[in-house]
Amino acid sequence: MAKPHKADATTTKATALVQQHDSALDEAINFERSLSFLQACTLYPSAIFWSAFVSMGVIMLAFDPQLLGNLYAMPQFRKDFGYLYQGDLYIISAPWQTGLSMGNPVGQVVGALIAGYPMERFGRKWTFGTCVALTGCLIFIQFFARSLQVLLVGELLGGLVLGCYAVIAPAYSSEVCPMAIRGVLTSYVNLCFVIGQLLGNSVCAGTSKLSDHWAYSIPFALQWFWCLVILPGLVWVPESPWWLVRKGRLDEAEMVLRRLASEKVDVVKTLAVIVETDRLEQELEMGSTYWDCFRGVNLRRTEISMGVYCTQVLSGIYLINYGTYFFQLAGLDTDEAFNMGIGFLAVGFLGTILSWPLLIRYGRRKIYNTGLLTLVILQIIIGILDCIPGRPNGVIWAESSLMLVWNFFYDISIGPVCFVILSEASATRVRSKSIALATAAQGALGCVMTVAIPYMINPDQANMQGKLGFFFGGLAALCLVWSYLRVPETRGRTYEELDILFERKVGARQFEGYVIESEGVD
Repeated sequence: MAKPHKADATTTKATALVQQHDSALDEAINFERSLSFLQACTLYPSAIFWSAFVSMGVIMLAFDPQLLGNLYAMPQFRKDFGYLYQGDLYIISAPWQTGLSMGNPVGQVVGALIAGYPMERFGRKWTFGTCVALTGCLIFIQFFARSLQVLLVGELLGGLVLGCYAVIAPAYSSEVCPMAIRGVLTSYVNLCFVIGQLLGNSVCAGTSKLSDHWAYSIPFALQWFWCLVILPGLVWVPESPWWLVRKGRLDEAEMVLRRLASEKVDVVKTLAVIVETDRLEQELEMGSTYWDCFRGVNLRRTEISMGVYCTQVLSGIYLINYGTYFFQLAGLDTDEAFNMGIGFLAVGFLGTILSWPLLIRYGRRKIYNTGLLTLVILQIIIGILDCIPGRPNGVIWAESSLMLVWNFFYDISIGPVCFVILSEASATRVRSKSIALATAAQGALGCVMTVAIPYMINPDQANMQGKLGFFFGGLAALCLVWSYLRVPETRGRTYEELDILFERKVGARQFEGYVIESEGVD
């Protein structure tokens, strides 16, 4: 008698799981709903650790552009790479600032789109590991660069790999964590952005007074630290159970779930939920290609994912990369500008942590829209202050202080909440590609801002200073109108329930109170 084919055995097991899924699904879903945040933390410590571990790649992603923005304010870097502008003032020209700063957003666009393929074919774990290894190699170009041309090559090549981390981290976090901690751990991606930016500012503040190439070489070299931390631990990183289920590797998925949860969790029932959600998405004819992100109901889900991410750029987040330089041009001396830049990001760190209890209590939509409204008001106030004739010293400090307040509200609202919505709005079968498209769209807008901002703030160009508040305040106001009409509340919903809500075309403002009945979806 012939041995059963491996695929047949896998299909048989999947079918058996689906046939007995009714009670198991109800028990598993009710169990997840009953968990408080603290209970989930107790039951899923491994999931929390590995989610945070993979998110460390985002720290590298955020460190690089923040480093460049600070180098433009560093006297030794400007002297070695710039030109004499007035008196003894050296500056990096706006075209070169644009070219160098393009590495990260261009890489984000290309790298994000490329990342979707290996993530789906080889899994999250090995795609992440390959990116870290490549990053470690490409840092050598930046470290040994002694001309703008070589540094530009290093930034462009490094940016291609760094862009992948923005896709891997939220996708992985959303697939290894239970519902009760899903929002916090996906929003932790934003905290990693802030940590990377804060480290970039702090390191540059510490080395800015050096009078040789080590002033900027040390910050470049410190990027190797994260590679040395991540690569040895990669051996133990569990693969995404959702990816394993889609590949038909159910036994491996079950083993991974046991590693991610404590012994008190019935992982067989959790596996049944994953299998059932995947079955439902296949039944709804949800494919797993980039084209499928724009087909049928997925078009709306992709729009939401891209919209919440692009709103970050349109509301003015790219100013953070130029924060120290902006403060310097606003009238603060070098030390005050670097200190203000560190404070700028320190309040962002605090804001992200404070967003976690708000996410648990108030959900996503309210925080996102309220925060965005606050950002609009603050930007307009900054613009008005900049119109005061003579710009007295008090006005300069008021503008700088309001930028700190702006960053606090950004990082308590649209900063972290974006990554939660991004992960929850996309269907599981196209999650990596939906996040990749959103990341690419954000990066494309980032390219526009990278070209525009140096010309808007440089003293030899438009020199807009605080009047940038009118520009970004107006763009953020348009985003607010869109988010009010289109961004739904996804808190407390399983991925299967979200599939059903989108399939039934429930309006954004009706998502939270909508009661799902059995009719319409078998």
